[in-house]
Amino acid sequence: MLEEITAQARQAVSELLEIARLEPGDIFVVGCSSSEVGGGKIGSNSSPEIAQAVFQGVYPLLKERGIYLAAQCCEHLNRAVILEKEAARQYGLPLVNVVPQPKAGGSFATAAWAALDCPAAVEHIQAAAGIDIGGTLIGMHLRPVAVPVRLSLQQIGQANILCARTRPKFIGGVRAHYNEDLL
Repeated sequence: MLEEITAQARQAVSELLEIARLEPGDIFVVGCSSSEVGGGKIGSNSSPEIAQAVFQGVYPLLKERGIYLAAQCCEHLNRAVILEKEAARQYGLPLVNVVPQPKAGGSFATAAWAALDCPAAVEHIQAAAGIDIGGTLIGMHLRPVAVPVRLSLQQIGQANILCARTRPKFIGGVRAHYNEDLL
């Protein structure tokens, strides 16, 4: 079961990265309910083992492309995110003082904290793309304008997934011309 979860997470993120066309240094947000992946209700049965399986499917793909992972915490930490301190500095994000735990922050954020080189917590980001695994509501951490992305997968484990990429806002009205490469 855990190997299948890792494979599903890897496939979903791989597809999303291909569609979103992120660049090195971009931020990719992941919200993950290990409870939902395991077939339970969000917040009911946090599983470090399931979270680690999802993390192993996601993080290596991002790291090899130079994309920063932002692991969204649960509502008990106000959906703060865990990311490399280097990313927080690069984007001028003020740090907050918290270390996620499985029942206060979530198992996925806890797995990220343990694996990152120099983890830090921040309250707000504007990610270029992301995946919501199990209804964790990542929208608050996406840049405007978020564009839904449909993948060949609809679930990781038992959890529904929703994905998004972002694009720049259109400005200028009817006489403006737009760069199609940014869409």
